[in-house]
Amino acid sequence: MQKVIQAFLVFFIVGLISSFQEPQKDKINWISIQDMNELYAKESKPVLVDVYTDWCGWCKEMDRKTYTNKKLIKYINEHYYAVKLNAESTEKFVFNNKQFGYNSQYQSNELAAYLLLGQMEYPTTVFLSAIDAKPAPLSGYMTVKDMEAPLKYFGEGNQEKQTFIEFNKALKKEW
Repeated sequence: MQKVIQAFLVFFIVGLISSFQEPQKDKINWISIQDMNELYAKESKPVLVDVYTDWCGWCKEMDRKTYTNKKLIKYINEHYYAVKLNAESTEKFVFNNKQFGYNSQYQSNELAAYLLLGQMEYPTTVFLSAIDAKPAPLSGYMTVKDMEAPLKYFGEGNQEKQTFIEFNKALKKEW
């Protein structure tokens, strides 16, 4: 009887301790520009860049609602190098063997201006089919449903086969 009580207490204590731990949440594997450069040199993959600012409310909303969806997380982690870039960062970056710094006249990083094609709107999600490809920025808050088509278009190399409009018409949306 004493062994049964001891076993019960052990299970109870383990259960109690584990109930205070937060459940493991799936997260996008966000990496730095430097890490992306190193990984891309070893294996090429499309690049997704979330361009944000600290003061942007819609950027934070995308982090809370869009970038927490399990299907979206899984897809991005499997098909992309995902990078977060603060558009107002004063840090110097090397991207595609070019150096980008902070431009005080525009109060933004030159890399953000390059990726956004000069249209400084936040949030903006930038898709690059390759590191040297022309950036494809989509500005504004995007829901999970909004993200599915462009993610799959660039993530699966469809930009080589058809226009986005053709792809989007034929896509059977799952999210």
